[in-house]
Amino acid sequence: MLGNVSPSIPLSILDLAIIGRGDTAADAFANSVALAQRAEARGYERVWYAEHHNMASIASSATSVLIAHVAAHTSAIRLGAGGVMLPNHSPLLIAEQFGTLATLHPGRIDLGLGRAPGSDQNTMRALRRDAHSSDRFPDDVLELQGYLRGETSIPGVNAIPGAGTNVPLYILGSSLFGARLAAALGLPYAFASHFAPAALIDAIALYRREFRPSEQLAEPYAIAGLNVIAADTDDEAQDQWTTVRRWRIARFVAPGRDLSDGEADALLASPQGQQVAQMMHYSAVGTPDHVKAYLDEFAQVAGADELITAHSSPTIGQRLRSVDLLADVNDPVSV
Repeated sequence: MLGNVSPSIPLSILDLAIIGRGDTAADAFANSVALAQRAEARGYERVWYAEHHNMASIASSATSVLIAHVAAHTSAIRLGAGGVMLPNHSPLLIAEQFGTLATLHPGRIDLGLGRAPGSDQNTMRALRRDAHSSDRFPDDVLELQGYLRGETSIPGVNAIPGAGTNVPLYILGSSLFGARLAAALGLPYAFASHFAPAALIDAIALYRREFRPSEQLAEPYAIAGLNVIAADTDDEAQDQWTTVRRWRIARFVAPGRDLSDGEADALLASPQGQQVAQMMHYSAVGTPDHVKAYLDEFAQVAGADELITAHSSPTIGQRLRSVDLLADVNDPVSV
């Protein structure tokens, strides 16, 4: 491993393929390649991409296609979905897609699975999603797992490619449901605390308490997410954080409107703004030493085996600098 990312608790990256102001989706994809290449060079464990739909600022909707593109421009770092919203898809289709990825890039592909729509109600209908499909999530996970193992549960139906690739599965969640399912199936569990912090402590504790060993995993393995802005000075980091918070309140509360800084700040001070602020509760913002101290404490409190960091600085240059500064922290992150 290059850089100074500690092996005691791996650090990874969640990349939403953000379309910045004035940028295009093509710019976002180029930025994702640059971010993954930097993460690979600096010793990060993995980069994951999340499935979102009908969101003007996020370009990772076709998650498997983006993974394939980034994998072709990197050589070693693990890449995966964080995650695929399985109720939007048939398990066979996802097994074929990720079986293809694993065949093209053996040993490098992860498959994180969630049960949320990754969209609003109208978009959910446009996806032809059955409103009750999330109820079948546990069964769909098992069906998908069977395809990837070459142990199909539907006679005569196999994932080609996919069968026998054993792409590692991760259960994603922001509630106790995902924690309980991951524990019952003996799968790694990733908690979306970078935007849904409320149940983090209880969920990981439940997961560890109820975990049952499986063919994939002998002991529980928990990943926790948080936002990171590391900069050379505290003032610079706080300036970036202010911009990010303004953009986020505009995206959630006033989509499609070009808010002034004053309008955004007024919204941030409103009850709606406080809700958005609470979503970003777990955020490390500051110089590398400050960020390191925050990650130390967060990992210990969460009981996490790995941290997945969403570097949310406004520009790609600032995000790459944040990735570098975190890797440059000399003292190990420990739990």
